[in-house]
Amino acid sequence: MGKLMLSPPEGTPGKAWPAILIGLFVAFGGVLFGYDTGTISGILAMKFWLREFSTTPDQTLTAAQDSLIVSILSAGTFFGALTAAPFGDLLGRRWGLMASAGVVFNLGVILQTAATRQPLFIAGRFFAGYGVGLVSALIPMYQSETSPKWIRGTIVGAYQLAITIGLFLAAIVNNSTKDREDSGSYRIPIAIQFLWSLILVIGLFFLPETPRFLIKTDRYDEAAKSLAKLRRLPVDDPAIIEELNEVQANHLYEMSLGKSTYADCFKGTLGKRLLTGCALQALQQLTGVNFIFYYGTQYFENAGFDNAFIIQVITNSVNVASTFPGLYLVEKMGRRNLLLMGAIGMCVCQFIVGAVGMTADSSVDSGNVNTAAQKGAIAFVCIYIFFFASSWGPVAWVVTGEMFPLKARAKCLSMTTASNWLLNWAIAYSTPYMVNEDHANLRSKVFFVWGSFCFVCIAFVYFLIYETKGLTLEEVDELYGVVSQAWKSKQFRPQVQFSELDTLGADGHKLSLAEVGAHQERKRSIHDEPQVTEKV
Repeated sequence: MGKLMLSPPEGTPGKAWPAILIGLFVAFGGVLFGYDTGTISGILAMKFWLREFSTTPDQTLTAAQDSLIVSILSAGTFFGALTAAPFGDLLGRRWGLMASAGVVFNLGVILQTAATRQPLFIAGRFFAGYGVGLVSALIPMYQSETSPKWIRGTIVGAYQLAITIGLFLAAIVNNSTKDREDSGSYRIPIAIQFLWSLILVIGLFFLPETPRFLIKTDRYDEAAKSLAKLRRLPVDDPAIIEELNEVQANHLYEMSLGKSTYADCFKGTLGKRLLTGCALQALQQLTGVNFIFYYGTQYFENAGFDNAFIIQVITNSVNVASTFPGLYLVEKMGRRNLLLMGAIGMCVCQFIVGAVGMTADSSVDSGNVNTAAQKGAIAFVCIYIFFFASSWGPVAWVVTGEMFPLKARAKCLSMTTASNWLLNWAIAYSTPYMVNEDHANLRSKVFFVWGSFCFVCIAFVYFLIYETKGLTLEEVDELYGVVSQAWKSKQFRPQVQFSELDTLGADGHKLSLAEVGAHQERKRSIHDEPQVTEKV
């Protein structure tokens, strides 16, 4: 498996390992996301924290307080994701990441660590979320713009692996400190986050800016140095010049079609891609995975499960382990097939958990706990997590990271990521009202809601997700320009060489990308001329 994943196609110039290692290191930023998300589930169930922060006589949280404390992180991430576009375009992908993790995120950690009452704690979660939102949009962008095409899916998918590792670490730390009768019970899990941001920021000092961002800002010579560092080739190597020529020519072609304002992101094929990306990220949340990781500890306790903290550790362990098959299958099966498989598996599991969970709920109500039903529910929750972690978890980030043109990539990625966080917030805020007995009291029936959305995911993938496996980011532009139906995308073969682009026909009319590709293919078949390797 390792050889299949890490061996470049025969004839690939340069070395692949520098770009792979850099992409995998940057993925570490996902630990910030996962750990910060995972800590709150356990903290809200800690007895000392409830005594210190509760405002009710029985030392519990109201549904409103529960919703606000959990969901305010997602509100911060929503605004952070939207702000990622100016961060990424003005500061650059690299410096934008450093400012996000080193300044914004750490401010939120400081406020949470210092808090002894709800208002300051809530403010800290908002700023930590703001930093996480910035990071969650910038990391897939950095990875996509530096990774070789043959392993891009695995590298961007590693971001989701880091998220699962963060969730797992949070569950371990929470379980270790939950019984402390001092502020260390919640301050230790929160303060550990300084370490994660420090590792990321220090590492970024030694990494290059992405070649595509440097091309976007008209710094060709710096882009050549960056790409040479990533490929371990001389700056004047023909392979470096050819690759940069294609990136620059594609960017110039895209700019010739129009500006890259926010309004332009909603027009033409770019608008179709943006709609697809936003819906994909929204549906990733609506599959219900964060119900388990945000409210899992509380849900399992209320449902009569013993050792709810241990169950949370188990589900997080499954989440981490199941991500590895996804990193392999994303390049083996392709994006489209893997998402379809995951959607079907998740749909079946959610409906089974809902049915079995209802049996467990009724047994708790009657005072005769049905342990077999509880164990069955946990088993299918774990199977569901396997399908999510090996498909929709990593692949949603992969697809959105590679589907947009350079001129609008930062803006579009910020909006798709914001869609993820908007639904994340909505689910975090509404869940207590959906499951608590004082409100909708759905309890385990909430899994039928998630299962219904998983069913929607199946149709969504079939009709709207294009197969982009094995294509450069520039070839993805051609794919969307010439293929109008997603289920036909597997038959697509790139024909356009942007460095040889002539968009006018003999009669002076502007050629479509399909016409340009056919024209260039005819020329190549007749002349079989070598590729131009001079600077564009």
